[in-house]
Amino acid sequence: MMDPEVSLLLHCATWRGLRQSHVQVEVSERYNRQTDAALQRHIEEVWTARASKEPWLFDGAKFRLHSFQAALPAAQRSSSFQNGDSTTNRHASAPLLTLRVGLTSYKDYLGTNWSLRAAELRRRGEAELGSSQALLAQPLGVGGVVCTGDGQVVFIRRSQEVAEAGGKLDLPGGHPEPKVVCERLGGAKVDVNLLEKRPEAVVAELFSSICAEVRDEVNIPLSSLGEPLLMGVALNHTSAGRPSAEFYIRYALTCMPSFSHVSLISRTLHIQNERPTSQSSLPSRATCCPEMSYHKCHFCVLSCSLSSDEVRELYWKGGAEANESTDIVFLSRAETLQLDRRSPLWLELCPSAKGAVMLFQTVKPEHS
Repeated sequence: MMDPEVSLLLHCATWRGLRQSHVQVEVSERYNRQTDAALQRHIEEVWTARASKEPWLFDGAKFRLHSFQAALPAAQRSSSFQNGDSTTNRHASAPLLTLRVGLTSYKDYLGTNWSLRAAELRRRGEAELGSSQALLAQPLGVGGVVCTGDGQVVFIRRSQEVAEAGGKLDLPGGHPEPKVVCERLGGAKVDVNLLEKRPEAVVAELFSSICAEVRDEVNIPLSSLGEPLLMGVALNHTSAGRPSAEFYIRYALTCMPSFSHVSLISRTLHIQNERPTSQSSLPSRATCCPEMSYHKCHFCVLSCSLSSDEVRELYWKGGAEANESTDIVFLSRAETLQLDRRSPLWLELCPSAKGAVMLFQTVKPEHS
């Protein structure tokens, strides 16, 4: 299925999704975006203009996806991304996917991917540096196809106040946070040298961040979430090909905590220091502040203990990021697998949701 708003960079259909143990990252300043003085002035001008209208904006650090190496057949890889290549390593216990990441920021994203000059920057990057993404921020997002015990896929209606795709249907998602990783490792600030030394902590954040986003946006307890499986990476062409790692998550009836579960608990403690999570301290959906931000728990994957009705009830109680959406919508697994551009509902999906649905249809993780 083709859609001009989104495309698939890579998918993991061969394995019906990848577990955390099969993914690794390589962190380096070499994978940061390229720049020059004129581009930096443009980024500062965009940020100053935007911040004057939205003074609550925060220039947080993000991971930048530079390239990847995967043990995938050529037919499963896109040729439109910088330095994507493959390996013939098929050993079951070895990493099957390596993500090469640097650092970027929200300010850089607004001044490049989300800038009116994005197309020009892509042309310059291709002509001068051999890659259309070289001058772009390319912050790596995460998203999740969450299935309930009664076979329903969770969608949320984005608030009209969010920066992008207001009013559209989306899936829970956000970003893995370099700050969370560094704090977990004892760092006082984001430090690329620290991240380079502990790449496994970055992988843990990639997988645990989607669980945290589901908890915060839909208000589902972490104990009810199954192991995330990475389905692949989608590119959002409404923001110059911004990448998002898309996961599949079922619910767990029972769970067996592992080291990765401890990692997620650690991430949760850091987040709780920054934003309220108790029900008594959360705003209601009717009174929430309109000021929006940008935007492995390892369990046994068993039958769901929560139905769509139970999830709906939890959602309306409100989670830590209740203000980012206004409604919850359920679509059966079968209906989600059949969605295409001819479906009226397809027009309601934001680009990131389209990419996740396309990966779900391609990977079919339920068949594993």
